[in-house]
Amino acid sequence: MAGPSQGAAVAARSIQEVDVSLQFKEIEHKYVIDDEFDLPRFRQAVAALGPIRIGAVSVVDRYFLTEGGHARHYLVRHRYDAELHHLTIKTLGADTEVRDEVNLDLGHHAGPQAVQVDAFMDRLGVVWRGTLNKQLEVWYFPDCEVVYYQASSSSASVRCVEFEATRKDSLDEALATVERYERATGFAGASRSRRSLPQLLFPDLDETLARRDG
Repeated sequence: MAGPSQGAAVAARSIQEVDVSLQFKEIEHKYVIDDEFDLPRFRQAVAALGPIRIGAVSVVDRYFLTEGGHARHYLVRHRYDAELHHLTIKTLGADTEVRDEVNLDLGHHAGPQAVQVDAFMDRLGVVWRGTLNKQLEVWYFPDCEVVYYQASSSSASVRCVEFEATRKDSLDEALATVERYERATGFAGASRSRRSLPQLLFPDLDETLARRDG
């Protein structure tokens, strides 16, 4: 058995081996599915993997593109639901496989605080905003979250499956985790979406980005 000093050294090495640059990275694959998708079969396949928890939640996400967000390619998302109350920065890019995600936990103690969030964001110079609704089913594993959801805006809707690595010791290991769950649920070799959900549901967001880029 390792002594106290040896145990501390092992713990220190374990911390060093974790890639801290991934602390604020979201690593996931998203698949847009059609009406032919066999949802019952998918649920059975995920359940067979032995999730530690299964959840279902309705979510309202409000997205904001600020002047700074346009210049530095990120959106701000305000989410308030039964489990989370977050203000989040998510980067925009050519591919959503690996992107920045920084969450501030606003807590539930003061309610949704929509008025306060709007006032806060308005001070940052909002040039675009959009609201979407999501009905999610989530399967939680020690190293991954598997999600099925239907998301809709006032003019469009989409159904998706996502695989997000939650254990991120390294980028290669996180991507291998995602791929393992894809294989186990029939998504190996499928074509994934590289666009963010707001870009899928709000054509005017891309138009705003293009117009300001010009």
